[in-house]
Amino acid sequence: MRSFRRRTRLVAVLLCGAAVLAARPTSADGEPGDGTGEGLGTQVLRLNDDAAVATRQYEAGRREAEAQQGEVLRLEELLGRERQEIAVLREDLGRIARAQYRGGGGLPVAAQMMLAGSPDELMRGQHLFSKANLVVDNAIGRSRRAEARLAADEARAVEAWQAVERRKAELAALKRDIEDKLEEARWQLQGQADAAVAAGACQGAVRLDQPRPQITGDWVTPVETYTLSAGFGSGGERWANRHTGQDFAVPIGTPVRAVAAGRVVRVSCGGAFGMEIVLQHADGYCTQYAHLAAVTVDQGDSVTPGQWIGQSGTSGNSTGPHLHFEVRVTPEPGSAVDPVPWLAARGVPVA
Repeated sequence: MRSFRRRTRLVAVLLCGAAVLAARPTSADGEPGDGTGEGLGTQVLRLNDDAAVATRQYEAGRREAEAQQGEVLRLEELLGRERQEIAVLREDLGRIARAQYRGGGGLPVAAQMMLAGSPDELMRGQHLFSKANLVVDNAIGRSRRAEARLAADEARAVEAWQAVERRKAELAALKRDIEDKLEEARWQLQGQADAAVAAGACQGAVRLDQPRPQITGDWVTPVETYTLSAGFGSGGERWANRHTGQDFAVPIGTPVRAVAAGRVVRVSCGGAFGMEIVLQHADGYCTQYAHLAAVTVDQGDSVTPGQWIGQSGTSGNSTGPHLHFEVRVTPEPGSAVDPVPWLAARGVPVA
């Protein structure tokens, strides 16, 4: 009998050890990671911030490129005027040459000087020769300077245009690279959620470093930026009767906020709602946040208005990334009320 008890204790110890080993491959914040100490949820948030910065840089670069493009157009107008000026200078040279030919009866100026019959005629010829040379030299000089300016401005225009195209290409590549990484991290996070839902067991809260919420009231929308999709009471083949909440279309990994202070009464994984959280508030109403990709609170936790409680996803009976938000009279399904006028009555319009 004593031997049997020892074997029982040994089995219990081995099972505990196995549980510890199974729980070990997680990142520093409690979330399965990539070996860098940064969990997928945190990585999605960081990449989302990077993508926002890259988008702003891209837009700033696009505006800069448009301004530079305006400079290129200005240079092209300048080039057009310079080409017209060169055409006029060349016409002047031709007119001078024709005038010399007509004035000398077909003889060059030098030949006329050699055939002069008197010193006065020779002096007049020399004066005319010097004057003609000066006019020709000036005309040629102006033409050459104009052509040099034209060549330099053409080179500037080409360089400016190439710089515009290079900058636009660099910014677009940077933005595309970050967005690709963000999309990959989002779906890895969603894969973890799907595995938890399939197992019917959540991994536990994944704590995220949240910036101080900029909240001025006691109530907020469940996500900060969104597009409304399926509304309360709408029909569809995905629901047995009618839609019991309001859907907010947002990308995977979007922070989900507690709409008000309350207590976490349920964190569950599995079923039609996938990964979900239910809060109970001081006025007795409950709010549900479903189809999540991650949870950042545990059952029994107290939350404040605007606190991140999870990250949106597409777990459970979902056809795409969104947050299903529900307001209930009790924590259980079947007691839902329309969340849009409910929030509006608390000073939170949803549009």
